[in-house]
Amino acid sequence: MEIRVQAYGKLNLSLDILRRQLSGYHDMRMVMETVELCDDVQISIAEGDRVRLSTNLHYLPVDDSNIAAEAAETFFQELGIPRKQVTIHIHKRLPVSAGVAGGSANAAAVFRGLNQLMGTGLSAEEMRRLGLLLGSDVPYCISGGTALAEGRGEVLTPLCPLPLCHIVICKPRFSIRTADLFGRIDCTKIRHRPDTAGMVDALKSENLGQVAVRMYNVFEDVLDGKQKEVFAIKTALLDAGALGAMMSGTGPSAFGLFDDEQAARGAYERLRAVYPETYLTRNRRELLV
Repeated sequence: MEIRVQAYGKLNLSLDILRRQLSGYHDMRMVMETVELCDDVQISIAEGDRVRLSTNLHYLPVDDSNIAAEAAETFFQELGIPRKQVTIHIHKRLPVSAGVAGGSANAAAVFRGLNQLMGTGLSAEEMRRLGLLLGSDVPYCISGGTALAEGRGEVLTPLCPLPLCHIVICKPRFSIRTADLFGRIDCTKIRHRPDTAGMVDALKSENLGQVAVRMYNVFEDVLDGKQKEVFAIKTALLDAGALGAMMSGTGPSAFGLFDDEQAARGAYERLRAVYPETYLTRNRRELLV
């Protein structure tokens, strides 16, 4: 038995950090959005008890350190059902270590795919509980859509969908370690915070421009050195006609929202000439489950 599942990327339309928990995790408040840019995840099951993983990118791990393989192991272990041989192939399109939840989206796709193949009938909420065992972005990636994410990212409240728009995503030629940015953040010294309530109201009124001008990511305040190239990409997006631009997650990808396809395509072509990992996509309004 075999199934193909799309693993859609996510963007943070806003990202705020409220406080550091005693556990070491941080309380977050973020508005999340799904984009059509995705990986293809092909999953098959047969008799046996191994997880086999392959990808189209030679440098990605294919053992149990890959979160997609870990998701398959977690699925059988947590549900207590007889194990199967699971073969997973991931065709990557989402940039790696880019702030668009590529790995988390793959794990979520494995949960959704195995749920169908095994006929386990898990609800979205039950899959989100499994997802949290693997990472803070996985619960959101189970269902996608426009949502307010709080806690570690697992407390999800559906919001009015973001109006359809064109999106240019650009990753510079470096990655940023998530732990490094969290290590630089002092929640008591954050000077600027996103207007999350205003963004929620703008979503209710389906006002793309008012959503875009409220986009803000507190991690941008602790970028240093070459990481500040993110600001040059944001400026290029705004100069090309983006209604708003920001860094997604812990980056380093920056993205811009456009209400004009021609302007978005022009921005994509100009940035693509400098940054190979530049993508033109749109947001996806439909929930995944």
